[in-house]
Amino acid sequence: MMTLLSLSRRRLGTLTATHARRHSSLTTDLIENMDKKATWDRFYTENSSRTPTFKNFEWFFGFDSVRDFIVPFLHSQSRSGVPLRVLDIGCGTSALGLCIYRHSPFPVQVTCADISTIAVHLMQEHIRTKAVQPQNSSSQLEILELDCTELHSYYGSDSVDLIVDKGTTDALLRSKEGRGKASRMLKQCVKVLRSSGSLLQFSDEDPDARLLWLETEGQDPGVMAAEVGVQEVGELRGVCYYCYQVTPRPIE
Repeated sequence: MMTLLSLSRRRLGTLTATHARRHSSLTTDLIENMDKKATWDRFYTENSSRTPTFKNFEWFFGFDSVRDFIVPFLHSQSRSGVPLRVLDIGCGTSALGLCIYRHSPFPVQVTCADISTIAVHLMQEHIRTKAVQPQNSSSQLEILELDCTELHSYYGSDSVDLIVDKGTTDALLRSKEGRGKASRMLKQCVKVLRSSGSLLQFSDEDPDARLLWLETEGQDPGVMAAEVGVQEVGELRGVCYYCYQVTPRPIE
């Protein structure tokens, strides 16, 4: 009995140490390589393996925290009988895009896009088994594997009404090799947005830093220009969050 107990304790210690090393390795990978597809495939594989049933993983906060930024914008853009094109970039397994589809009283065509094959597969399976129903019967939903630094491969210029970004730019800016990708993604967003459309970027980065970055990177003399604004979302668990709005403007 003592031998078996000793073995069990040693085995438990080994498993615990292995799990801790795995967790530490994933954390390091996330901190340094959040711009890499392989990092997110690994993250969503490990995260989904911890629960027997699908559960949306939310960065920062859920839809209810930003509903009052999104729904009024959709209302301002609504066109009789014509669905608004909405894109959730770097959606992961968040319910943000699904909630826009579910709760918008106006017809919307929502695309939830992510570079991670695993995240996209999990989301596709989720909506297939749960059959999410929209408030407006004309609304449409798709989950798409897409590199959001290459939006032009899927969207034409001046074709999207609203792009939502909850933490995706933050992930790119905070990874070792992601700043260039964040800049490309922003320029792609400005390019595919309609002149009346906007990018709503939700972030915990202070306006002193983010506004300057957006104003600098959202411009391309003679090619594109954008207006940038900010509103405070509120404080959650001691962290203040902001909504940055980027709107294309005519080139002078």
